[in-house]
Amino acid sequence: MEEPGEQQQQLRSLRDFLLVYNRMTELCFLRCISNLNYRALTREEEACLDGCAGKLVHSNHRLMGAYVQLMPSIVQRRMSDYEAPAAQAVPGSSPTQVPGAAAVALPAAVGTETDPSQRVAASLPTAAESAPDAVS
Repeated sequence: MEEPGEQQQQLRSLRDFLLVYNRMTELCFLRCISNLNYRALTREEEACLDGCAGKLVHSNHRLMGAYVQLMPSIVQRRMSDYEAPAAQAVPGSSPTQVPGAAAVALPAAVGTETDPSQRVAASLPTAAESAPDAVS
């Protein structure tokens, strides 16, 4: 049986994936589909969708790769930034022994000011920002 925390993380991951997928689908549909009179896609629409989805998936992989690579150093730097003042306030003690220091240091140290999926979704241009011929 899975732990509740692990199950919550899996649900968040699924939700994040679906948000990015739905945003990509909407963006590519708005860019590429011009005629809804036919059931099948035209060759031009199909080529546009392939290019649009391919570029967005590729950029998402690059963005997540950079995020995964940089995140440990950012977390480590934030932890040391919060531990140094706490250690100076009470010489010879760790930040968990200083009242209130752990409550302040923990949220900023984990780097959760925004959800990674929101960064990815926010990095995707909106339909108003992008011209239909920008992706081919």
